[in-house]
Amino acid sequence: MFERPIVAVRKQPTYGLMQAFEKPLLFFLLKHVTSGAVGGLALGAGLLALDIAGLRTLMGQSEDGIIAILLLFFGLMVTFGAIAMAVGIMTMNGLIDHD
Repeated sequence: MFERPIVAVRKQPTYGLMQAFEKPLLFFLLKHVTSGAVGGLALGAGLLALDIAGLRTLMGQSEDGIIAILLLFFGLMVTFGAIAMAVGIMTMNGLIDHD
């Protein structure tokens, strides 16, 4: 009367955590996002060191100056990291072998 549903069960996984071709691509992206984040860090440090537009003075006089500094650096590092990754992806001519 009632039929048991057929369920496919895989005994062993067909792949590990990462495929062999994914490691170089991951390191490629990590290299670019790190270089972009360092660029954002350098720009933020330069903005504060040179007191451009009175940023350092303004943040130093504020009660929440440390939060403002953290947000400045975080925003610059994320933005520059994403831009560096995008540039890296758009300029990777011949890095991937096509079948």
